[in-house]
Parts: sequence; C-alpha cells; structure tokens
Amino acid sequence: MQFIAMAEISERAHLAEVAVRLHQNGWVANHDGNVSLRLASGRYLATPTATSKAAVRADNLIVVDDSGARVSGSGKPFSEINLHLTVYRLRADVRAVVHAHPRAATAFAVAGLALDRPFIAEAVVSLGPSIPLVPFALPGAAAAEAIAPFVREHDAVLLGNHGVLTWGADLEQAYLRMELVEHLAAIASLARGLGDIRPLPASALAPLIEARRKAGFVVGAAAPALAQTVVACAPAPLGSNVTVYERPRNAAKHDVTAIIREEIARALAEK
Repeated sequence: MQFIAMAEISERAHLAEVAVRLHQNGWVANHDGNVSLRLASGRYLATPTATSKAAVRADNLIVVDDSGARVSGSGKPFSEINLHLTVYRLRADVRAVVHAHPRAATAFAVAGLALDRPFIAEAVVSLGPSIPLVPFALPGAAAAEAIAPFVREHDAVLLGNHGVLTWGADLEQAYLRMELVEHLAAIASLARGLGDIRPLPASALAPLIEARRKAGFVVGAAAPALAQTVVACAPAPLGSNVTVYERPRNAAKHDVTAIIREEIARALAEK
C-alpha cells in the first residue's frame, strides 16, 4: 500500500481544486489544460492526461520524476509535461505551474500578439511589464526549448497558437496569475475595439517594478538586500533577513491586493 504524507494529502486536494476551477471558469475544454506541483526530491504531482479537469480528484493524480516519467498513479503524464519541467529547472523558487486555454488570452496567442504594452499599474506589480508570446512549437523537446528563454524573466507567457502558461510560489499564486492574464487580455481586447490600448507612461514603469520587488514578487527568488516583509507562501529560510507575510489560504484576495496598492503608492511617492 502506498504511503502518502499528510502534507501531500492536502496538496493533492488543492491541486484537484485548482484543476476543477479551470474547468468551471471555462478556461479549458475536453481534456485541455494541466496543473503540476513540485514535491520533494525531484518529484512532481500532476494532473493525468486524457482527463477533463472537471473530473480531476485527489486520488487520480499522478507523480512524475525529473524526466517526466510516471512514478506513481494509474494515469499517464500529459504531453506538455516538458513545459512544466523546464520552468521548475530554471526557477528554483517556483513550486506550481498551470496551463490553460482561457478565451481572451488564447485569442491573443492565436493572433500572434503579446501583451507587451503595460496599461494597468497593479498588473505590472503582479506580473511585470510584459507577458511575452512564445513561438509555436509542438509538445516535447521543441516546446521546452521555445519557452526556456522566457522563464527567468517572466511569471506568465502566451504560447503561440496554443494557450497560456503561468507559474508561482504555490498553486494559488500560479492560478491567480492565470486569472490575471485572462483579465488583462479581455480588457486589452475591449480597448482595441474602442480605438487602441493607451499604455502607462514610461516614467511610471521603474517605480512600479520597484514596487513589485518590494511586494515580494522577485524573479529568480533573489534575496532582498535589506530586511523587509514580503508576500510569500513558505517560511523564510533560517538566518535570512526576510519577514514573511503569510496570507491564510481562505483569506480574502483583497488582503494581498491592498499590500500591492500600498507598495505602488509608496513607490510613486518616492519617485
């Protein structure tokens, strides 16, 4: 009988919940989309292939190794597992990856358009100044090679003629980044229909990116030089100079939003 640690039991339940939410939001159809979570010792919890995200449950998840080979579970690994593994390999701070086909964002990807003109301040803090478009590549080694140059500098990408991939420090952050990408794409689409997107002033970007750093959304998990409170999803390493703001999983989303808004206001005031 396979032994599953208590921590993994909770993680399985949360991963299945995220998969179901993708389906409920209409961001996937048929067997589209996949979700994964980094476990200990080079193991990754993942949704199985050929399964509607509406049907994902804690007990039908699989575990794969660093090569993408199945370690446990009755299902098979999905064909895009290399995308997830590439993110994990290049970003030690990432614990979760989400892939879906939300309509508005996927429309940009199909049209060959990146979301590279920042137009909402909060989004720059949460995702950075751009969401790039990764050139189309078939699943496998080619897709992994195509996405690799974008992973270190971004937390979300549009996949050409395909969909969206987001990642984060935990499942909730990776999911919320997917939600934000779709939100931005929908706004951008409406704005283009009204004339065009009017981007933020160039002078605003530097303080917003600094606000992103202060809010704890640091690409590459670089440690801040000075002691500060950050938004994170794991305890601070022993001996570090970071105080972690821990948001309860069921807390209202506006808790983190309030912190981001405060950092934006502070950064702009210091400009």
